[in-house]
Amino acid sequence: MLQRNASQIGFIGLGNMGGHMASNLIKFGHKLHVYDISNKACKDLETKGAVVYSKTSDLAKNSEFVFSMLPNNSVVDASYDEIISYGFNKPTIFIDSSTISPKLAKSLQKRISSKGGRFLDAPVSGGVPGAEQATLTFMVGGFENDFKTVERILQCMGKRIIYCGSHGMGQAAKLCNNMMLAISMLGVSETMNLAVRQGLSPKVFAEILNSSTGRCWTSEFYNPVPGISPLTQTNKVPISLINKDLELVANVARSVNSPIPMGLLTHKIYSSLISQGLGGRDFSDVYDLMEKENFSY
Repeated sequence: MLQRNASQIGFIGLGNMGGHMASNLIKFGHKLHVYDISNKACKDLETKGAVVYSKTSDLAKNSEFVFSMLPNNSVVDASYDEIISYGFNKPTIFIDSSTISPKLAKSLQKRISSKGGRFLDAPVSGGVPGAEQATLTFMVGGFENDFKTVERILQCMGKRIIYCGSHGMGQAAKLCNNMMLAISMLGVSETMNLAVRQGLSPKVFAEILNSSTGRCWTSEFYNPVPGISPLTQTNKVPISLINKDLELVANVARSVNSPIPMGLLTHKIYSSLISQGLGGRDFSDVYDLMEKENFSY
């Protein structure tokens, strides 16, 4: 399927999420200009027709729209610093789909707009399968007219495109969602473990849970018990990554004086697991630790 109004699009960050997102833009007929620190990731996109750049500043100068999908605040900040320092074409719209703090999103908007550009924060939910299948949910913050301009492009990568309000509101929505995800993973893990310890079949109890009041996305689609949910085999979320988001959540909660007792406890538990050298394990592995009586925090 080709996009009628093909655009020159820059894409910075071709990891597990970004690589699939960029590939889907190519499938819709857009011309891609890409950058990543991984040569392999760049070559993979180059074989699909993308133009590879060694500098993000050069990429930006040749793009009408620039997406970024990067790991954390510091990498996002540094990447945009380079682009802003070297300049870009004034009509360019920058769309950051990383998970960063709302404060940084607002800062980027001010710095980019001061140079004549436009900016949207547009984090996503749906994981690697959603990126691969173009079924992501985009949570977008920024000026509504800019949102309407990029909506058709976002639809090449996502199934639900939601306008959340002013700059930073996309990130606010994403962080709240990820806090709920992290909390629910601990809840489902301890619930499943308690059921199994009492002699219940995990498959039987999972069926009961998912047809009763305890049902949630984690229990249904990312159940931590092996063999129940297929996503745990393909959609790995390292403890270190989910805890990075929880750190952002904690900072935001302090700034707006919002109590998050469950969020802070979850952050404490995952931080403890990281200190035990478990940061690279999937965040659903808390169930495995509980099952083996090797869970401490």
